[in-house]
Amino acid sequence: MSDETTQNGTEAKPQAQQAPSMRILAQFVRDLSFENMVAQKGAPSGDVQPEISVQVSLDARKRGADNQFEVITKYRVTSTNKTEGSTLFLAELDYGGVFQIEGVPEDQLHAFLMIECPRMLFPFVRRIVSDLTRDGGFPAFNMDPVDFVALYRQELARRAQQNQQSPADQRLS
Repeated sequence: MSDETTQNGTEAKPQAQQAPSMRILAQFVRDLSFENMVAQKGAPSGDVQPEISVQVSLDARKRGADNQFEVITKYRVTSTNKTEGSTLFLAELDYGGVFQIEGVPEDQLHAFLMIECPRMLFPFVRRIVSDLTRDGGFPAFNMDPVDFVALYRQELARRAQQNQQSPADQRLS
């Protein structure tokens, strides 16, 4: 029997903390584009040495239903020819998911939304980008896994640095 009692003398039950849970309710392509510059402008002259860069940005918002959130991952994949600097292709994908999240403390929810949710969506994004580049006439591009923890930390550091600027500096940035 527990030693804890409430003011009216009844036994108090310890509050069990709910284990975090996440369910993906939906996934969707919000926006998708692929520009094949080689097809538009003709094959580049000389030696082609492709270099690929990937930019990732994230966004999350609360939905109307309890404990539901929408997370959008945005990817911009650019392939350029190292020798000339010309663009070979540009792929842009906004991929979203609707998540039911329970048991995550409020102070940890933002990190959870920006790290765990994109991590769950990534395999689908990778497949879409791979198919898109292959169907666009290039070798399939299999993105390396994204370190969402490092992205989150970089964004926190950027925001902290921005907050340390004087108000006049913030207006200029």
